Amino acid sequence: MTVKIVTDSLSDLTNSLIGNLDITLVPLTVLFGYETYLDRVTISTDEFYHRLIHGDIWPTSTQPSPQDFVNTYAKLSEETNEILVINLSSKLSGTYQSAIAGKSLMNAKKCHIEVIDSQAVAMGLGLVVIAAAREAQKGANLDKLVEFTHKALTRSHFIVYFDTLKYLAKGGRIGKAQGLLGSILSIKPILNVKEGEMAPVTRVRSQAAGIDYLYNFITHFKNIEAIGIEHTTSPESADELAKRCSSIYPNIPILRATVSPVLGVYGGPNALAVTVLESEGK
Repeated sequence: MTVKIVTDSLSDLTNSLIGNLDITLVPLTVLFGYETYLDRVTISTDEFYHRLIHGDIWPTSTQPSPQDFVNTYAKLSEETNEILVINLSSKLSGTYQSAIAGKSLMNAKKCHIEVIDSQAVAMGLGLVVIAAAREAQKGANLDKLVEFTHKALTRSHFIVYFDTLKYLAKGGRIGKAQGLLGSILSIKPILNVKEGEMAPVTRVRSQAAGIDYLYNFITHFKNIEAIGIEHTTSPESADELAKRCSSIYPNIPILRATVSPVLGVYGGPNALAVTVLESEGK
């Protein structure tokens, strides 16, 4: 039996990738006051960002419940006896804890479940999930996939340009970037994920400078397996960056995505992120 791969909606995987690679996605929830929506299931990215920018209710989010994972495990256990769950950083969400709790509620004798705290988010997580799913399709067993995933996470490098930190601060996810809050408004922060938390990298004065920085970040790597480029509300900027990268990396897949609504709660408008997955044996 093939190992089934499970992740959450903050991996920012497109529907086509999820379908082609037989990945199961467990969505987080976006809340506008008392209105609740499943991330990219009952609210689209376009609708979410329109409400974020033009609405008068500040959105919040919540993780899936343990029962959501139980339901997922139970359904998949009809097809397999091995499941690998790769979740976003436990320091950014309680999703990992829900996945673990769900595992404890399952009959362990029926299905072997492994849950990995990726310490990553967005395509920093998504590119690793894709790589793991491809290994599963080649026939790798659960033990080999766990080892593969842990190694792949060390090859995944994520960085993000923010137009503002106010959404990250309001949502309580600012982490080690707290010290940037006092910066003048014209300075745009660039962050990465360090030890599972958002951490400062540098600051730039404009989105154009931010795009240049992200481009230089990508080209710093010599051996690249895949590149992820995603945005919240600036597809033109993502297109520009993807075009620049494809001209020098014509044979490397560049995956494009829109940042999920739950991440958009904290990223805000005009955020732009890139992930580089280095090749094995780099």
